[in-house]
Amino acid sequence: MDAMDAAGEGRRGEDKRDAGAVPASVEAAWGLRPRPQKGPKRGLTLDGIVAAAVAVADAEGLEAASMGRVAKELGVSTMALYRYVATKDELVTLMVDGAFGPPPPLPAEAGGDWRAGLRHWYQAVGKAMFAHPWAVAHVPSGGPPVTPNQLAALDQALYILRDTPLTEFEKVATALLVSNQVRAEVTIALAMGGSPDVERLMNEYSRFLLRVSDAGHLPHLRTAVEGGAFDEGDAEAPQNPSDYDEFAFGLERVLDGIEALINGRRRD
Repeated sequence: MDAMDAAGEGRRGEDKRDAGAVPASVEAAWGLRPRPQKGPKRGLTLDGIVAAAVAVADAEGLEAASMGRVAKELGVSTMALYRYVATKDELVTLMVDGAFGPPPPLPAEAGGDWRAGLRHWYQAVGKAMFAHPWAVAHVPSGGPPVTPNQLAALDQALYILRDTPLTEFEKVATALLVSNQVRAEVTIALAMGGSPDVERLMNEYSRFLLRVSDAGHLPHLRTAVEGGAFDEGDAEAPQNPSDYDEFAFGLERVLDGIEALINGRRRD
């Protein structure tokens, strides 16, 4: 970490004093703030900074995408970056948004079917996460989304739910529920897919569970193991949430719950 990186890290505490405010860099991403007019590198842009940072993270991981490293990739001083992004945390927020990109258009068959629409939406979110594994742990979950692409994705989910009898609050909550579902599933799949031999590891895990569940210990877990609950046959890293049966199972049960709520409203 160079001196300017350290200075930026030191400013984090000051930035968090006003945690409710949208960072200036996020406002700039929306076009709500003019770009800096001073400095030797007039061609430098916020979009360019974010793109360079994403490229480094994709190639070498998030830790490599320091402010100093990104500045070096762009051929500018680290100080020049701080005119656009106040802290590394702000940069990561914009990196996640830039990496995931805007939501793809809905297919025609999902236009009037909220369940098919959310299924497509879920898979699109999952594909974006798989393409940028470093970003999965940094998807904002403790607060509302504020960046352009994430709000565009939320807007698309609300469009999918537009004709349902859900309240506006429930529509937003549904979108967050499905988003959290895919994030959890992708996190697990990435951990498993990082292994060169998933099938071998799962077989070893099953044998371990059989060992610790003998002599009457953990009887229900043993029944699950003997019933094939932990069997895996795909040794390659997944490319899509729908590649795993467990993904489809979890999503469909979430959608079943939403459908029950919708049907109950329509009967009232």
